[in-house]
Amino acid sequence: MKNLYRFGAALLAALLLSACSKPAGDTEKTANLVYVNWAEGIAYTNLAKVVLEEKLGYEVNITSADVGPAYVSVAQGEFDAFMETWLPVLHADYMERFGDNLIDLGHVYENTQSGLVVPAYVTIDRIAELADHADKIEGRIVGIDAGAGIMSTAAQVIERYDLDLELVASSGPAMTAALQEAISREEWIVVTGWDPHWKFGRYDLKFLEQDEDKVVWEPENIHILGRLGLEEEKPELAAFLRAFSLTTDELGDLMVKVEDAGGDAENVARQWMNDHPEVIQRWLP
Repeated sequence: MKNLYRFGAALLAALLLSACSKPAGDTEKTANLVYVNWAEGIAYTNLAKVVLEEKLGYEVNITSADVGPAYVSVAQGEFDAFMETWLPVLHADYMERFGDNLIDLGHVYENTQSGLVVPAYVTIDRIAELADHADKIEGRIVGIDAGAGIMSTAAQVIERYDLDLELVASSGPAMTAALQEAISREEWIVVTGWDPHWKFGRYDLKFLEQDEDKVVWEPENIHILGRLGLEEEKPELAAFLRAFSLTTDELGDLMVKVEDAGGDAENVARQWMNDHPEVIQRWLP
């Protein structure tokens, strides 16, 4: 019943989201993209937008949404592509539900890392050690939005390690704000974290190690998923999204610049595009 309620809520949110979007199949030279309000997705989705507009002549609409509504909207054909699918683990439940109505356009980033992250000065190195230090982290793990895959896997970790800790839902920006505040005071904190993310370029952080018999998180790739019919109706857009990928250094540089600019992602992405013509060229059909 709980899963049915969550699915219904995601469907309703997706319908509301689609009401604000342009129809995906209007013309071949439009691109309607949906992304999640996470640091890496914000950075590279804005980069894709400015490249499509200024190098290929597209009219581009980008929309931020939670993970569930994003999947529903693309599966229903209201958007051309969802820009951030973590596979094979974090978004496995969504792919089981919606995968038959989506096409995989390949990965935008390879070899991610997810898990529980702490400042480097924290004197433990393993997840199992959290059981003896709950008081130092106020009995909680600071998470992000409730529908994110890393939240469901973090809940599995709490259960597998029998941790008496609360997983607190918030958002990507709220999580990094809590992390920054704790570091400024040299206090202990545990957050749900993932790499790529600008916080690893800004702070000295580490992932807590998993026990071999309790592994939940493994390296993944970030994929772009398209709606059915995209390759037939907008072959140039599909080809661009298939070619669109960034290395660790490239994405890390872009994310840090977006953060340093106070979140002015589109203008930063435009400048980054102009500064890296050799990178942009490899994506153009």
